[in-house]
Amino acid sequence: MSIPVWSSLQAAAAHVDKLVAAQPEPGQRLPGERAELAAAKDTARALRTRFLDTHADAVYDRLTDGGTKRLRIAELVEAAAAEYPVLVPTAEQLAADRGRRQADKEGYEIDQGIFLRAVLGSPRAGTHLLDTMLQPTPRALQLLPDFLRTGVLTTRSVHLERRDGTAHLTMHRDDCLNAEDEQQVDDMETAVDLALLDPQVKVGVLRGGTMTHPRYRGRRVFSAGINLKSLHNGDISLVGFLLLRELGYIHKLVRGIRTKDAPWHSPTVEKPWIAAVETFAIGGGTQLLLAFDHVLAASDAYLSLPAAREGIVPGAGNFRLGRHTGPRISRQVILQGRRIRATEPDARLLIDEVVEPEDIDTAVARAVDRLSGPAVVPNRKMLNLAEEPVDEFRRYMAEFALQQALRLYGEDVIGKVGRFAEKA
Repeated sequence: MSIPVWSSLQAAAAHVDKLVAAQPEPGQRLPGERAELAAAKDTARALRTRFLDTHADAVYDRLTDGGTKRLRIAELVEAAAAEYPVLVPTAEQLAADRGRRQADKEGYEIDQGIFLRAVLGSPRAGTHLLDTMLQPTPRALQLLPDFLRTGVLTTRSVHLERRDGTAHLTMHRDDCLNAEDEQQVDDMETAVDLALLDPQVKVGVLRGGTMTHPRYRGRRVFSAGINLKSLHNGDISLVGFLLLRELGYIHKLVRGIRTKDAPWHSPTVEKPWIAAVETFAIGGGTQLLLAFDHVLAASDAYLSLPAAREGIVPGAGNFRLGRHTGPRISRQVILQGRRIRATEPDARLLIDEVVEPEDIDTAVARAVDRLSGPAVVPNRKMLNLAEEPVDEFRRYMAEFALQQALRLYGEDVIGKVGRFAEKA
């Protein structure tokens, strides 16, 4: 390893820790104290970046025993914190931040972003990590025998039911219009894993449940995107939500699941997926649609990716949206907050089928029938290979890891989610 850079990094990290210990809590610091600490953090982060630009593969090999140990992303940063505490925040540092509002955190997740950008940016380490993330979660494997027997799973956030060879996955966070938080991300990955692992399931369908929210009571809603109240409260993490969501269940929707029961000719088990949008798909809801094989929507629904308003990067939306709509519309939607209503001509670039709200069930059944043929899976595999090469996705997610970490602590983001929380 580069001894001079490593020694400088150790000294810079120690200086940051000394300042943090000496200063008041983040929300109580004076402007001069904040500026002094920000400068020290910038120095340490520049050195971390230099070190990892050269040694990311060596660090990853050490943490994974040369790639023989499969560590999911949360396990990887945990192992890195134990082995290389100057590279990523320690468990104690993260615990000190946990429970604080977003505005009162130290921003340790930016250092996780630096580390993960380097790992994902490496063709060797990044490919290994992406492949690891396609494995079923321990929670899903534990629940699998019961699901195979009953065909039903109900969690806090989702309901999964197998009916006639179709996995019907319903998001039912009726209290918040299916706005995603860390619990929902975990529940969604568990449900997607079970649908993919169940040999009786041929097609998956995702739909929003019926709401109890006063404004939408009795109506189905697809998704309101990220839970901004949770973000304000400091409960939306870089690793446990923003990266796990993209590299976990959405990654599996596109590429399937890696399992020892996969056929010899394919390392993954894939299935076609249908999304049915009612009322709206905002933010993360629209991001989801870009990963589906068939999207149908009620005629009164709309789509949006209000990234500019929220101040964050809309997941892999920047990577996928332009491939569907072309660059002009993707910039209108992401940079300027344009809404696309299901009935307008441009919506046909994102929605395959628009039907009256009362006809959704019938339209879903027709789509399931169309996607049940034996040649669908190999052809979707080849389409995804052509449209979204894994290596391009890996490079995008590498930069996303850092840019999203920086955005989480942007003053504009903190101000916006604070105002949202006051209204909620």
